Amino acid sequence: MNLRVYDNSQGLMLFEKHYPDWFASFKDGIEVKQSTMNSALAKGDTMEIFLEGIHITFGDTFFKKPIVVEFESNFETIEMHFALKGSNLARTSNISSDIAFKANQHNILYGNRISGKMDWSSEYFETCEINIAPVFFEKFLPDTHGVFDHFRNLLSKGQSGLFSESHRIITPDMYDIIHQIKYCQRKGTFKRMFIESKVLELLLLQLEQFTTDTPSLGYSLRKADIDKLHAVRDYITSHLDSSATLLELAHRVGTNDFLLKKGFKELFGTTVFGYWNDVKMQKANRLLNQGDYSIAEIAHMVGYSNARHFSTAFKRKYGIVPSQIKNRV
Repeated sequence: MNLRVYDNSQGLMLFEKHYPDWFASFKDGIEVKQSTMNSALAKGDTMEIFLEGIHITFGDTFFKKPIVVEFESNFETIEMHFALKGSNLARTSNISSDIAFKANQHNILYGNRISGKMDWSSEYFETCEINIAPVFFEKFLPDTHGVFDHFRNLLSKGQSGLFSESHRIITPDMYDIIHQIKYCQRKGTFKRMFIESKVLELLLLQLEQFTTDTPSLGYSLRKADIDKLHAVRDYITSHLDSSATLLELAHRVGTNDFLLKKGFKELFGTTVFGYWNDVKMQKANRLLNQGDYSIAEIAHMVGYSNARHFSTAFKRKYGIVPSQIKNRV
């Protein structure tokens, strides 16, 4: 299984990767590799996680100038693609229409010996790509909803294509799972079990969303505004123990509260404070399951001075009070 990425205009091979077979065995069933790139064209970091039937890549890259690269692969794969930041455009010989991702969009791609060109602009990109062996993926493709018939037909014909012509918005729950996979601290077999379960959970959220949500058809926002909205989201994620008004958040990134309110909903599919509450509760849930902190301590860590108010918010989110988790850990 090989992937080659090169810049024909410069006569440069950017990289060539040799992946293990889908069903290769690893020590403890998992292998993690990290690499750094700093060339005349780009700089960035990559983390790869290999499991039987699953290959996960986290990429953080900055291209120093706009570039068009060519790629080719000699294997068959299902890719759960999450464009976390930045945008790109791919043209392939296997798929008739261009594939363009903007920040905060996801889709599922079937690639069978896919090749083509990819346009990268000069900006920062962050992606999460989860490649799954088709035989592994097909076990979890429901046959109870017509929306899946098109993709199942592509698989049966060996014809590359997208699950949906229109991408969907990455939800806060998806971001949380991606974060848990990337920063999982478990070791060996337990790490493999945890990541496998999270990949299936993430696939579940994708497939559910394809049956219910309306497509993400593109944004009316300017790139400068999108960058400011990402800055607000990053601030929220790193300041779960604090609070701020909509106006204070807007002024922090140099915009106004109207654009923040409207743009955040358009870009992330939820309100500013709906997102903030979701990530607070997700962190609280993880901490409760770890069992290292008291409920009062966790409440303080996610911005609640009153443990009772925290318990009410937690029950509204998960249907149970924190003590029910704490008592069983």
